[in-house]
Amino acid sequence: MGVILSAHRVTKSFAGAGEPLVAIRDLSLDVEEGEFLCLLGASGCGKSTMLSLLAGFTAPTAGQIMLRGRPITGIEPRCGMVFQSYALFPWKTVRGNVEFGLKMQGVSRGVRRERAQRFIDMVKLTGFEERYPAELSGGMQQRVTLARILAADPEVLLMDEPFAALDAMTRQIMQEELLGIHEASGKTTVFITHSIDEALILADRIVVMSARPGRIKAILPNRLPHPRHVSVQLSADFAALKAEVWQLVESELLAHDEQSRSNH
Repeated sequence: MGVILSAHRVTKSFAGAGEPLVAIRDLSLDVEEGEFLCLLGASGCGKSTMLSLLAGFTAPTAGQIMLRGRPITGIEPRCGMVFQSYALFPWKTVRGNVEFGLKMQGVSRGVRRERAQRFIDMVKLTGFEERYPAELSGGMQQRVTLARILAADPEVLLMDEPFAALDAMTRQIMQEELLGIHEASGKTTVFITHSIDEALILADRIVVMSARPGRIKAILPNRLPHPRHVSVQLSADFAALKAEVWQLVESELLAHDEQSRSNH
């Protein structure tokens, strides 16, 4: 399949009152086409900054981000971003929200309607086309966001803790739905989480990031079998892999706590 998205020796710093804040330092990463990659790490380790760089929302201070071998130099429409907040238009229906990006692209009404319906069906919102966001649960609103991104047909899905605001049961349902959507669409997905369980359920590979400045501490292939179901959490293999990942993450959490204390 080959590499679709890559970071080459990327550093990102932000100007502060004193010394610049280095969020990411000298990070290199290749994302394979069609894979589901999870970035895992403590709060403040640069995960969201990394996703913003991959989307072209912000530029590296040093190094390069490449999509299909060419540098990303601005907001990249081939990368679709899903945030934790649903970012839906409250005055538009489910259908109107899903069709919005296609309308902006000048897609004809008939084609727009047909494509939007395909993704509304894919995220299991059939029958809710004329509902407004205020009439939907948090999980349903996040499904609308996902359908809207998929309808725009990006080459890469970038997801910044999209299920963090959901209750535990809804979150597990959404994880299963996302696995099904990933299998059906074949989209390359980069997903940020600080939940080891979520990473183990979803990912083909798990990238463990260090405490700030963000670097890659380890990249682990996820050996759990496909097709994957949330019940995999009950398996001995899941427990063993979780212990392995936790060992890597624990030292970074302690380092992050130490940083926080020394900054106060």
